Amino acid sequence: MTDEFPRSGGADRDGPDETPTERLLREAMAARTSLITPHSLRPASPPRGRVRRLRPVYLASVPIFALAASVAVGLLAFHGDPVARKDVPPPPAASLTASPSPTVTPSPTPTPSATETTVAQTEAPAADPTPTTSRSTTGAPTGPSTPGEFRGVRFKAPAGWRILPYGKADLHLCVLSPGAPQGATAQDCRPYGVDLAVFDAGAPGWPAVEDLDAQDGWSHQPNCPVWDNPHPPAAGESVQAVGPTKSTPTVAGRPGIKSQWQVTCGQDPFTAQVWAVPQDQVFVSAVGLKDDYQAGLKSIVDSLDVSGRESTLSATPTANDVSVSIDGLATGQSLRVGSAVATFTVTFQNTSPRSYAQVEPLVFTDRYAGTPTVPGSQLPNDGKLERQADSGWVTKPMSPDAGMAYAQAQDQDLFALAPGQRKTLTYRLTMGPRSGPGDMPLRAQAVLPYHGGDLTVLGRQDITLKLVW
Repeated sequence: MTDEFPRSGGADRDGPDETPTERLLREAMAARTSLITPHSLRPASPPRGRVRRLRPVYLASVPIFALAASVAVGLLAFHGDPVARKDVPPPPAASLTASPSPTVTPSPTPTPSATETTVAQTEAPAADPTPTTSRSTTGAPTGPSTPGEFRGVRFKAPAGWRILPYGKADLHLCVLSPGAPQGATAQDCRPYGVDLAVFDAGAPGWPAVEDLDAQDGWSHQPNCPVWDNPHPPAAGESVQAVGPTKSTPTVAGRPGIKSQWQVTCGQDPFTAQVWAVPQDQVFVSAVGLKDDYQAGLKSIVDSLDVSGRESTLSATPTANDVSVSIDGLATGQSLRVGSAVATFTVTFQNTSPRSYAQVEPLVFTDRYAGTPTVPGSQLPNDGKLERQADSGWVTKPMSPDAGMAYAQAQDQDLFALAPGQRKTLTYRLTMGPRSGPGDMPLRAQAVLPYHGGDLTVLGRQDITLKLVW
């Protein structure tokens, strides 16, 4: 028997001469190969004697042939014979399992297991140079929240939300959502944020408990807080609200009320929601807020803590809660028109068990017979009233005008009064030459910060000055 493909060897080949064992294996493979002839491809014929005689040899030789095939493949791989690579097909995979193969092959890329796939999919992506707020599958922001406190009410702003005050004198606070436009302020709280309102008992404002029962209670002025297009209603643009739909959830551990309206401004629909804690005069509203930030809104409501509010808040403030006294001027005291400046002090003392976070001092001269007049109207008293501040003397309204502008306080005007605490302020008064003679009232009041409606007076003292020429 001759070899059809003799093994490479000799000094001019890339491998050593074969050993006797290798030769034996090669001859065994050749013998197995010679059994495959063109007749093997024809339909099976009845067995002949030659086949029966060879069958035992075939069965006994299978393991040897498999071993030979695996070794031969290894040797061909090591020596890189081009004939072997091109013409001799690799043995079936089954034959490679008969014994360990000595060949060195690249490790196949492993198929990830179910566990590995899950880890790969939940791995955090590479860091983005632009900071973003991560969100859960429910849309709720993830990450550390920001604690806040406003007028004795504590809460938590979700990650990415910004806490913005309207002003020290205001009873509202805004928590802007991450979707607010760049440069947005507290004035953009509708529709881009959540409004927290904390009122003193008896102080008017929106929202009030009765607003939660009204069809138009979702707003206190004509407005279309449409996301990406907040605007006042245009001419002919109708504003229609369906609701309120009311529920009674527990808020901050207290009995609460929630009202919800579906509103349409022209063709633009949005949702308005208001929560109330009547016992503590705390309100949370979201008017026009996008649904994407509903989870953040709910987390703010759920985080409310009103334990810092006074238990006496439910009682209506009275005009005797703060005592007011004027020193340096007295009733009946004469004050010459155009004379030198008259300096006096006003002291405010909290005589109630209630703690007031913000008290507004309201000191002014009232109209009298000598107040300058023009046909059809009445002017303020002629002169100048000033209050001493850290920055110097600050001019205050001399007397009430046609509106309530004289009652509007600046942030720096307000102060807190705990039970028993007192605050003394210094004023100076000069009467102008247009003032006529007569008895002019000088009033000093302690009021809650004025935000419209009627003044809530906590205490007052009046004296009458006699103006002379």
